[in-house]
Amino acid sequence: MRYTSTRDRGGAEVGFRTAVFQGLAPDGGLFHPVGEVSVRGVLESLPRNAPFAEIAAAALQPLLAEEFSPERVARLAQEAFPFEPQLTSLHPRHHVLELFHGPSCAFKDFGASFLAHVMEDSLVEHNERAIILTATSGDTGSAVARAFFRRRNIEVVILYPSGRVSPLQEQQLTTLGENVTALEVSGSFDDCQRMVKEAFRDPALNERFRLTSANSINLGRLLPQALYYIAASVWFGLEPLSFCVPSGNFGNLTAGVLAWRWGLEVERFIAATNINDVVPEYLETGEYRPRPSAQTYANAMDVGDPSNFERLRLLFEEYGEDINAKLVGERVDDAETLAAMQRVRREYGVFLDPHTAIGFLAAERYLERSPRSAAPVVTLATAHPAKFLEVVEQATGERPEIPERLARTLQLPKQAVMVENTLAALSEVLNARYSR
Repeated sequence: MRYTSTRDRGGAEVGFRTAVFQGLAPDGGLFHPVGEVSVRGVLESLPRNAPFAEIAAAALQPLLAEEFSPERVARLAQEAFPFEPQLTSLHPRHHVLELFHGPSCAFKDFGASFLAHVMEDSLVEHNERAIILTATSGDTGSAVARAFFRRRNIEVVILYPSGRVSPLQEQQLTTLGENVTALEVSGSFDDCQRMVKEAFRDPALNERFRLTSANSINLGRLLPQALYYIAASVWFGLEPLSFCVPSGNFGNLTAGVLAWRWGLEVERFIAATNINDVVPEYLETGEYRPRPSAQTYANAMDVGDPSNFERLRLLFEEYGEDINAKLVGERVDDAETLAAMQRVRREYGVFLDPHTAIGFLAAERYLERSPRSAAPVVTLATAHPAKFLEVVEQATGERPEIPERLARTLQLPKQAVMVENTLAALSEVLNARYSR
């Protein structure tokens, strides 16, 4: 599979490694697959109870065949995924795919772990070094910090919005040190994301440093996120499904649409957002109007200009399908989020984090409108509820048990550098820390 910019579909094509290390295309667009690839044939040969790493290796083979041997793909899948999703059922038409069983207890562990292994493998092989720049609204930072911690030949700089991540998320991304530097930005996630994009476009910085990203704008993060959609499909016997996706920067949903393009039977995608609803608004009006993000309980979804919308819209245009025929939007406000968390705890005995609660409620609404013949809905559970202790306790009056891997981070000292939300401030840190 080859890749080119979303903004110049007739432009130069690059391979997977090049796309991974460049992060953004030279014209500021996102790297996007060229042509069609199908994974359905290899999936049909798998048993319905196949482990996740086996499914991942099978699905990745046709996607990476140009640059990676089958043996190397299988090794990367085994090393990157010592954890796997867990599928649970609320009732026959509504299921939950738990994606929080990795080291940072969030769905982004899948993409971050695979990307870290691919990057380290390549950098060590070619005796090169790189600096990862990543903006986070919460879970990306903790997943990237953990996945890249002590990786050879890699430095990591994580930008997060001051006061806009949960206390536990902040502990996760600011307490590792060594090759992981946390920058506490005076501003919003959109400011952090803008600073990273400006850095990638800055000729002086890119001449001095080898910069790349671990956000979902990076294909090395995005492709492995498609794997758990594929796994869910295999575990359901490749029958048609609908997926409800808590959405902020829209990388997770875009990964699902890629999986559909590669051969999965998907009846509908439900984009569940909080009040930062630029994509549901676009689906209703046909107008895309980015705006400053508003702060909510579901902080990882507080995105006013989702980067991956560019890829998402192009995927439907290239496939020749009306985006509204496959994608529906649902918005859920803070009060509805808390009420859903309380009700799920009362009726099912289950704690939900606020992001998953938004997905749960959006899926319920969709199912209520759908005929009984509609495909079952799989809601993606994107984070462990213990990552949002304060919100969960506010909603339910109870505190979920904290996994040991999270509890350990609460005892560590915070290590973060406070910076203004400007490229100049980011450049100053990079020059001070990494100039030779």
